[in-house]
Amino acid sequence: MSGDLAARQAELVAALVAGGPLPPGFAPAPVDAARRALLRKRAGEVARHWPLLAAGLGADWPKVFTDWADGRPTNGSLRDGWDLARELRTRDMLPPLGAEELAVREATSRYDGRGAPRPRRLPAFARTGGAVAVQFAGRVRLLRPAPR
Repeated sequence: MSGDLAARQAELVAALVAGGPLPPGFAPAPVDAARRALLRKRAGEVARHWPLLAAGLGADWPKVFTDWADGRPTNGSLRDGWDLARELRTRDMLPPLGAEELAVREATSRYDGRGAPRPRRLPAFARTGGAVAVQFAGRVRLLRPAPR
């Protein structure tokens, strides 16, 4: 019995946060409302880790984030923001403030998109959307802001 309950709970969690199908016995409207609320909450958490990205997108931030995150399980707020920023860069939609924040993050840490970011030990240089950041001896400087 407890295995069945655990399986049903896992199905519900997958439907809420990972784009899984709606399990039998649940009404679609309340589950969809809960899913959207969790996406908005997740957007707020990511904005705390990526304030310049969120500020650069302004009023579009919640929609841009929730459209991107809908159906994707979270990897944590830091990594979700990083993945979104990289995708926006690929689509030429990364705002200048987000480009600056991404350049600084990529000069500071090594992130392959799969594992947790790791601090860089050697000097590093990162360029994103015209923004240029350099890390040396544990200090990061934005050498050139992104064009506005």
